[in-house]
Amino acid sequence: MPTEELRRRPTLKDIAAQAGVSVPTVSKVVKGRADVSPETRARISALLREHGYVARGDSAPPAARTIVLSFDALDNTNNLALMRGVFEHCQRAGVRVVTRLTPLAADGPWPQAMVDADQSGVILATSRLDPEQQQALADARIPLVVIDPVNTPPVGVPSVGVNNYTGAYNATKHLINLGHAKIAFISGLASECAQARRAGYLHAMRESSITVPAEYDQPGTFRFEDGKRSAKILLGLDNPPTAIFAANDLEALGVLDEAHLQGVRVPQDLSVVGFDDSMQAISASPHLTTVRQPFAEIGATAARLLLQAIDDEPLSSTRLELSTELMVRDSTAAPRADSATLGR
Repeated sequence: MPTEELRRRPTLKDIAAQAGVSVPTVSKVVKGRADVSPETRARISALLREHGYVARGDSAPPAARTIVLSFDALDNTNNLALMRGVFEHCQRAGVRVVTRLTPLAADGPWPQAMVDADQSGVILATSRLDPEQQQALADARIPLVVIDPVNTPPVGVPSVGVNNYTGAYNATKHLINLGHAKIAFISGLASECAQARRAGYLHAMRESSITVPAEYDQPGTFRFEDGKRSAKILLGLDNPPTAIFAANDLEALGVLDEAHLQGVRVPQDLSVVGFDDSMQAISASPHLTTVRQPFAEIGATAARLLLQAIDDEPLSSTRLELSTELMVRDSTAAPRADSATLGR
């Protein structure tokens, strides 16, 4: 459906312009604040009702706002932590949250569903956003925040993530400091975050004057099966690595599984590092050394940015990167002197 046919809902900025007041004044009325004159409150309230808003303090009960939290999939526990952060922040703000799936390959006018459902805003997590879809939401005046998008978000679209480059660099340096020089890397789905993690790994290796053989740089898509496949290849090399750094925990768990099948002990024979600090990381055997992403905080931050955008409040930045933390557990140790015979 052409974007011009999407139903538009005025923003608080539009309401403020019609009422001849500032956006903060309109926001005060919406939130039921008392520091607005009766005449101004009445004028703003009338405009809010005309356009489908109900201000707190009117005779009718307030209409709760609803936002959409959309994922490309719900097959990992990281999304549960993201959801918790979004839900807890929105609950405090009196905002409802609904979840939906928007697959990575989704095309077509899925934003129309947001418009038809009269949603106030959208948080899109780890999905691809086409320019046409973003424009459709913009035309419908539906604010959008993205979390670790697969492709680069358009200019002006707020996004939240972590410093993937630094997290990967620190993880690789941890292995180097243990004495490893033969460190392989399993990448993730083609995206900015995966590219940043690979770049951090390569920087740490170059900084230590360590050459990375081509076969040590394995592709992946952030899936368990990628870890198993890559580990099978790597452990079968004439010169196998003594450590494997996977771009996420699911891949790292696949490495652990394949190592177990081949009788390769972790960490005595092979060190393994992941990225995420998912729920499975601490329950894995051995407990997985990994880079922690603060998923609940990421979700809460995305919700805060979205509610600010809905209320037409200025944003201090359109890109927020939170810090990571290396969680050293039982899957990493110094390499064995005779580890060159692994996998053969």
